[in-house]
Amino acid sequence: MSFDICIVGSGAGASPVAYTLAKAGAKVLILEKGPWLTEKEFFKDELAISLRDSYNPKLADEQHVIEEEYQTADGENYWQGEPTSESGWSFWNGNVVGGSSNFMSGYFHRLKPVDFKLKSTFGDIEGANIVDWPISYDELEPFYAQVERDVGVSGKVVSHPHQEPRSTDFPYPPLVDHQVSDWIDKAAKNIGYHSMPVPRAILSTPAMGRKSCEYSGYCSSYGCSTGAKGSGRAALLNHAVATGNLTIKANAKVYHIASDDEGKISAIHYYDSQGREQTATAKIYVVACQAVETSRLLLASKGKKFPQGLANNSGQVGKNLVFSGGGTGKGDFLFADLTTEKQAQLKQVGPFINRALQDWYQIDDKSFSGANQQGQAKGGTIDFLFYQNPIARAQGQQFNDENELVWGEQLQKNLKEEFTSYKTLRFEVFNDWLPTDDCFVSLDTEVTDKWGQAVAKVRIGAHQHDMVVGEYLAKKGEKLLESMGAKNITSSVSSYPPTNLMAGGCRFGNDPKTSVLNKYCQAHEVNNLYVTDGSFMPTGGSVPYTFTIYANAFRVAEHIKHRWQESII
Repeated sequence: MSFDICIVGSGAGASPVAYTLAKAGAKVLILEKGPWLTEKEFFKDELAISLRDSYNPKLADEQHVIEEEYQTADGENYWQGEPTSESGWSFWNGNVVGGSSNFMSGYFHRLKPVDFKLKSTFGDIEGANIVDWPISYDELEPFYAQVERDVGVSGKVVSHPHQEPRSTDFPYPPLVDHQVSDWIDKAAKNIGYHSMPVPRAILSTPAMGRKSCEYSGYCSSYGCSTGAKGSGRAALLNHAVATGNLTIKANAKVYHIASDDEGKISAIHYYDSQGREQTATAKIYVVACQAVETSRLLLASKGKKFPQGLANNSGQVGKNLVFSGGGTGKGDFLFADLTTEKQAQLKQVGPFINRALQDWYQIDDKSFSGANQQGQAKGGTIDFLFYQNPIARAQGQQFNDENELVWGEQLQKNLKEEFTSYKTLRFEVFNDWLPTDDCFVSLDTEVTDKWGQAVAKVRIGAHQHDMVVGEYLAKKGEKLLESMGAKNITSSVSSYPPTNLMAGGCRFGNDPKTSVLNKYCQAHEVNNLYVTDGSFMPTGGSVPYTFTIYANAFRVAEHIKHRWQESII
């Protein structure tokens, strides 16, 4: 069968393209490496998620090599790689139809206008490859609104110091709040902070053939058994398949993209579920298999015109990979310090905290060591949450304060204390992971996957500025917990990347020498290639990326649709 559009991947960057083009009448093919699971397969099995990583490949079959920086006894720095099959550190995020959007928490903060112009707003930072985006917030805003409607975002707009411009309110009312959310609101007001409700890509009311949230308490890292969560599969691909114009081939491992003598893509080669070599052809090709794997696939797809990899004569594919800067913090609320009513509120299970702080999304503080000459710097977001699931809460109780393993009566005592004497409120800090020359994807020359293909080697160097901003924000989060009356307050900021928040590697821009894609996410060097996952982002912003990936993919989908329609007139 001949296709108009062939898409590699099926997550947040792929599903809007498939949805838009299939609804327009184009014949679309999706090639997805993982299986096609539905709500029936998404059980609230904590062992499967917390301990067995059931929705990702076995690292013995498919892995990465992660390069970290070390220092010799003489103080000299060097980089050394370790296969993830040895370290156990997985960089996979959900290899199924719909991708990692099946397992996201669904915190859907928009980027803000300043995120599109970091360089012109704050200036250069030594050692960081900061650039302005080739598009503005205003160009992306209508597509943020489309995501809120078509994917389904529940929320409420409230005024706060860094509220971004919006054309509409949220189309679905907020989810039910955990009662501790009121504690946060009151404490924030008392110390001059501005607590805001967090928009979530989870339906608060039934819509679009999907059920609403049932507040099971199992959301982050779990597939949604009601369809309330706005995964690419539940929200978009199901509707696209219903048009009769979308074909999804699951368990299809793409290993090479062929190009002709003119530099256009001529075919995609993949292994089917039986390990047989297959070929797919189309007029337009879209790659959207997450930042690391997209870069790996392009680098592995060498051809006559692209000896360094497809669309990589500039040498930019894989460069300027970004994750998310920041860290975590927590504070304990001791039941002995609380009234019976407060204890009951704290023990509530199911509803979300859904509160965030963005007072320091732009820092204006001349005492801040990371500020520019004007005393300004890009800041970030603080989101509050509970770890409600028992196995996740029990993790760590098998050790004492000296990190020694305990068992028997001591273990029983630790577990009883964890579940009956207090509850921990946590926060997560999101700030920019600045792009640098020491964070990129290349091909490993020695380690291969089960198909014999070179795996991605990922260098994860972080800029020190990220740590400084993260620590500044973490102290603000600690202050709120202190105002709430929490005890044992701590926070930590790390230069290790959260592997579920990755972007860059094929940044878009106006200059083909310093970017891989143009403003429409079309490869500068390959006329019939688009990249629509988070790879396009030249800087990451200070919020989770999925919302922006969705919005940009809808924007690019409109461009591809018009191009396809013009070709058939």
